[in-house]
Amino acid sequence: MQLQQLKYFVAVAETRHFTQAAEQAGVTQPSLSKQIHVLETELGAPLFTRSRGNIMITPAGEALLPRARRIIADVETARLEVQELIGVRRGRLRLGATPSLCTSLVAPVLRRYQEGYPGVRLMLEEGGSQDLVGKLARGGLDLALIVLPEQGTDPALRAEPILRESLVVASATTLPAPTEAGTLNLSELDGQPLVMFRPGYDLRDATLEACRRAGFTPTFAIEGGEMDAVLGFVEAGMGVALVPSLVLSGRTRLRSTPLAPPGVQRTIALAHRRDVTPTHAARALREVLLAYVHEESAWSRLPAGVEPI
Repeated sequence: MQLQQLKYFVAVAETRHFTQAAEQAGVTQPSLSKQIHVLETELGAPLFTRSRGNIMITPAGEALLPRARRIIADVETARLEVQELIGVRRGRLRLGATPSLCTSLVAPVLRRYQEGYPGVRLMLEEGGSQDLVGKLARGGLDLALIVLPEQGTDPALRAEPILRESLVVASATTLPAPTEAGTLNLSELDGQPLVMFRPGYDLRDATLEACRRAGFTPTFAIEGGEMDAVLGFVEAGMGVALVPSLVLSGRTRLRSTPLAPPGVQRTIALAHRRDVTPTHAARALREVLLAYVHEESAWSRLPAGVEPI
């Protein structure tokens, strides 16, 4: 079994088309087909079935696919590590982050990182924590900034808590505040229209669980958006939303109302695979991230309710 054969196999599995896979791999279609056949012969099982021009992956192919992706990713990581050992100041860093962190923490951290490591090619993957954890475990990411679930994360990953932040109620400054008090009891949102995130979004689950614990089912003004859309709907006065305090920094058209104790908190962590030693580029990003968070905290530039761990 050769690495190139695995790359051809993954290309066919992802495109479901031998000609497109060959173009993507930069080889002729007969050469690619031959190598797939050699791989199938070595494994003793067909990886694809062909019916009326449709390419379908077999159960054997489904079993091989995540392992093939992981092997390819591990080989690339090993290549980068060797380059670093011989002093090559270039490489690649694949970072995953949730949308709320992409709109707040990630941009200034990556700007500072790029200033110190201009030769490193940065690749950002935006997604929910569950999706990022899966991609990280499969070798598709080097690091991921995720929200730690209460039950803990995948045991195949190491997650280092970075900061703890509180969720606040965002509302439009053009409308009356959701409460006359300095803080708001979550139960006061009962009956108020909420702007809700799409299904599968971390903050949607957090909001619904918080409302359940407060003893009510929320009323939705609109649902289905990502972070930018939700904040835009709130600015337009369509309702309020439960969001991390970090995302409201600099948004003058939005008001932040803290929740009364105990409130709702979440922990942000930097995760990587336990069985893969982070590259120099990944370790450097961790150092830049920690330095930035602690510096912002020391100068009291973090929003209320956000603190380093």
